[in-house]
Amino acid sequence: MAEHRFALDGRVALVTGSGTGIGRSTARVLAAHGADVVLAARRTELLERTAADVEALGRQALVVPTDVTDADACEALVAAAIDGLGRLDVLVNNAGGAINRPPDRWSVADWHRIIDLNLASVWFLSRPAARHMLERGSGTIVNISSGASFLALPDVAPYGAAKAGMNSLTRSLAAAWTPGGVRVNAVACGAVRTEGYGESTKHQNLPDDAILGPGNAMNRVGDPEEIGHAVLFFASDASSYCSGQTLWVNGGPKAPATT
Repeated sequence: MAEHRFALDGRVALVTGSGTGIGRSTARVLAAHGADVVLAARRTELLERTAADVEALGRQALVVPTDVTDADACEALVAAAIDGLGRLDVLVNNAGGAINRPPDRWSVADWHRIIDLNLASVWFLSRPAARHMLERGSGTIVNISSGASFLALPDVAPYGAAKAGMNSLTRSLAAAWTPGGVRVNAVACGAVRTEGYGESTKHQNLPDDAILGPGNAMNRVGDPEEIGHAVLFFASDASSYCSGQTLWVNGGPKAPATT
């Protein structure tokens, strides 16, 4: 059966930032392909909404409210996932966010907030997850990066730096853990219709469907579920020969105008 390599039956996935946007859609995609899902974010009410989506697909959902910028809380989250659902096969480091303002208007606190949320959290969660996966000799980690990691976007400079660091960390952790059976990859998102993206367009007085950054060949904003399916590829056996990769899902490069 052609679909079997995408099947996640019997596996447990942990998705951070799963109350909204890409995280919520990713949790639904993974559940639709057979995974039970641990849901983590700060706002319990939003996690409960995603849990209802997962359970409607016939899978188990475990809600664990967590501040992923706290290293001890991340250790506790991984332990709760294993205690609650018996194992951990897939970690999706999706929690993140940006602030839009020129470089000279960033405070030191702003810098640490963005770096901790988008980069430190990946370090805090990946290591305890990998310990469990390495003991079992298998597992996958998927980090949600951004096209900002490749581009020059002054108003989100610390965010772009954090995501570029995530890309590097993805490669380094893959080099460390792939020999033990744990693959680590990343999905770098282009313009995707999420709550955070809507805040960015509003900040610039643009329509909700405006394409921020360099235009893409499809001339549209992506849907969170399209990122969820890219995550599914890396989370499943469909990507069994991939590790240390960052896939940029951005609607395709747009050719320059010609006359």
